[in-house]
Amino acid sequence: MEEYKQFDNIMYRQIYYISVTMLASYFLAYLIIPKLMRSKNYFEVVVFFIAGAYLISACSRAAVIYLLEPLIRTPPFAQESLWQILSDIPKLVTHYFTLSFSAAWVFAFVKLIRDQYVVQQRSLMLEKEKAETELKALRSQLNPHFLFNTLNNIYSLSLMNAPVASKSIAGLSEILDHVLYRCNTAYVPLLSEIKLIENYLALEKLRYDERLRINFDYVTDKAATIAPLILLSLVENAFKHGAGMDAGNPFIDIDLHLKNNRLRFKVTNSIVEEKPATGGNGLGLNNVTRQLDLLYPSRYKLNIKMINHTYDVELEINLVDV
Repeated sequence: MEEYKQFDNIMYRQIYYISVTMLASYFLAYLIIPKLMRSKNYFEVVVFFIAGAYLISACSRAAVIYLLEPLIRTPPFAQESLWQILSDIPKLVTHYFTLSFSAAWVFAFVKLIRDQYVVQQRSLMLEKEKAETELKALRSQLNPHFLFNTLNNIYSLSLMNAPVASKSIAGLSEILDHVLYRCNTAYVPLLSEIKLIENYLALEKLRYDERLRINFDYVTDKAATIAPLILLSLVENAFKHGAGMDAGNPFIDIDLHLKNNRLRFKVTNSIVEEKPATGGNGLGLNNVTRQLDLLYPSRYKLNIKMINHTYDVELEINLVDV
């Protein structure tokens, strides 16, 4: 019988301790810490904490005297009055405050870390969604930009009743298939982008005939993926500001080299002047730079320079597994 009584006493004590600890923990975690993080008046928060800690400590002592002791002590025994409980500040501070808040600080700290982690994860998710939305917006600008230039080429051929106009339309259909149906993901196979460039060059060769010299060399040591339309935009820029502006014998040299996930893509084209005409708003290169910032932060280099009537654009990207 005595053993059962001792067990009951232990259970009552544990229930009491858990209850006051939970009260103090929720007070700290859901009232004090949020107020401390939102408020600019820290004095107000300190006063609120002192008042709340005093009430919790007083309630803790009152629960011991009026609830716990009658269950675990054998009467008769003396009980302190409510005024004695409330006015005995030293005992409330040294004993009941420590008892109530010893584990509460740990709980509050763990909750604070967890909340910060949740906020950080939510922030990362929002940034990712924002980047994806921005990428879609950039591509919605880039694709019509490319299509507008290509349709202008075909329109010029049709005005001249050129027999190559039908071939141009067939070549454009292959390009449209890639742009409209294969570029809806963040990354596409590099070989498909190479094929896209080849189709684009074939289309432009029909327009310029033998007047334009084009070289496209590529070497890859493995299959890789890349953000769509970035390389094509650099090639298109060479035609727009190079071959399209040069009435003489323009040339465009394109070199692609991939080794150990390191892509080097260089486009060199002739220009009439030392400073090529910018024409329009430079949408292609601006979008390429922005997409590179979003998809390959700190993993790419884009160098643009003019030397001896040539315009060089060299892009290096570290194509790590994505």
